[in-house]
Amino acid sequence: MDHKFEMSVVHPDTKLGENVTISPFVTIEQDVEIGEGTWIGPHVSIMAGTRIGKNCRIFPGAIIGAVPQDLKYRGEYATVEIGDQVTIREYCTLNKGTEASDKTVIGDRSLLMAYVHVAHDCSVGKNVILANNVNLAGHIDVGDFAVLGGLTAVHQFVKIGTHAMVGGGSLVRKDVPPYVKAAREPLSFAGVNSVGLRRRGFTNDQVHAIQDIYRILFVKGYNTSQALSIIETSVPISIERDLILDFIRQADRGIMRGFRQINGVKAHGNIA
Repeated sequence: MDHKFEMSVVHPDTKLGENVTISPFVTIEQDVEIGEGTWIGPHVSIMAGTRIGKNCRIFPGAIIGAVPQDLKYRGEYATVEIGDQVTIREYCTLNKGTEASDKTVIGDRSLLMAYVHVAHDCSVGKNVILANNVNLAGHIDVGDFAVLGGLTAVHQFVKIGTHAMVGGGSLVRKDVPPYVKAAREPLSFAGVNSVGLRRRGFTNDQVHAIQDIYRILFVKGYNTSQALSIIETSVPISIERDLILDFIRQADRGIMRGFRQINGVKAHGNIA
């Protein structure tokens, strides 16, 4: 297919799908692949080793595939892999991986709002929302359907579970388990993301079972080992239960805090 790009610099080896739109003042380096139907806005820079899926939208000023801001990086080959139907808003910066994992990944249908930074070796799941000015340090895993509010900063190697919701302005230093809401400083359990779960088709029974698990883990005063043992023996087996147990057992950085005492009152009640 014959492509013409007025006022843009596109390396001749770039692999372009059908109906790709490249706006003026775009720079695309070698070793780049862009899937069909994707729109690249003005003043976007796409650097070597970038893979972009189908029907994505990349808004002005975004920089995709720059080398990591990691002093250990020695020029090893690595990529950025962006799925299908991903929206990347203005001035986002997505760095490629290092030898640790060789790639940085953004899953299908995710939305990265303006000024988001995703550092090297991050893995962002499908249907994730990173609101304005979210900053992910290196080696972070974000599960499918997670939502991170604006101005959230996440420490390197942290894991954020599927369907979790992190309040805006949070500093995330510990792992955030699946299905929860997280807020306050230091970051603490703020309930189960029940509204989001029901919107995505979870039944009332599923939501109630998840709430029961987190009452044991975060509200009733057990330490983590005690809570895991009680959950395993008292809560019926389910996909959700096992996902939570596996996540917590693999939380190398430890998990965020439970309910905290606020103004002299411990919040024991509704954890919806």
